[in-house]
Amino acid sequence: MSVTIYAPASMGNVGVGFDLLGAALAPIDGSLLGDKVTVAAADSGISLALAGYWANKLPQNPQENIVYQCAEFFLAHLNKDAGLQLTLEKNLPVGSGLGSSASSVVAALMALNEYFDKPFNQQELLRLMGEFEGKISGSIHYDNVAPCYLGGMQLMLDTPKSVCEAIPDFKQWYWVVAYPGISLSTAKMRGLMPEQFNKQTTIDFGRYLSAFVHASYKQDAELAITVLKDVLAEPYRAGEIPKYSQAKAALAELGMLTTGISGSGPTLFSITDDLEVANRAQQWLNEHYIEADKGFSHICRIDAQGSRVVD
Repeated sequence: MSVTIYAPASMGNVGVGFDLLGAALAPIDGSLLGDKVTVAAADSGISLALAGYWANKLPQNPQENIVYQCAEFFLAHLNKDAGLQLTLEKNLPVGSGLGSSASSVVAALMALNEYFDKPFNQQELLRLMGEFEGKISGSIHYDNVAPCYLGGMQLMLDTPKSVCEAIPDFKQWYWVVAYPGISLSTAKMRGLMPEQFNKQTTIDFGRYLSAFVHASYKQDAELAITVLKDVLAEPYRAGEIPKYSQAKAALAELGMLTTGISGSGPTLFSITDDLEVANRAQQWLNEHYIEADKGFSHICRIDAQGSRVVD
């Protein structure tokens, strides 16, 4: 018996909701943008094989790989030993702002949970994903693992009953995402932000996020775009992402509705409700933002499915 799980790329923060809002991504061309993990039986111990375009960027010592560590973590919570053969197909670059580590963690833990006949329910497994992801980034935050696992656009609640809840997304929006080809450490990018914010900034953050959620339920796209602003992270991170500010200005001139940083960068996202505009924006980004043979871009919708079993 073996099981393979695909876990989609995700945007943390979605600009307006630092650590509290995340969305899963699905390229409109039907391609799968995310990692896959396969779990199969082995005689003893844990072994790991690597595949995928970005596999050569990972530690070659299996014990340093987060998928291997996920298996140890899962078995410890299960309080049992088992022989496991793991395969990670690494399709997302590390440090990209597309939830690369979350994709591997979610795919691994969901595959393990499926393989062992679902010993953990959805909320329990999600909390394990957040706990393990927190070991990597330095703090527990669910804005990548939650949408990656559950799909859609997820608002973090972190109540005793529920980690998160889905909010309505705008089906007419195209999300152009562009990874320029460089890696940025999430921990370093978090470190650029101040420990404290002034009162007006925190009021603005609460106002914009609550207004965005309100607009999502009303399906008021104009209001949602108006308040989709990042007052917490982008002012401190934009300067660390080469050509980001120029790209944001150029995309506005092309007619994109708004542009922001995906997660902690360097990937950016830009929104439009016009596919022709999205195509022009993608072409500009391919020519001016992305390093040839190092980065990539996709025109996406929100992935409603989240992680799933694949062949």
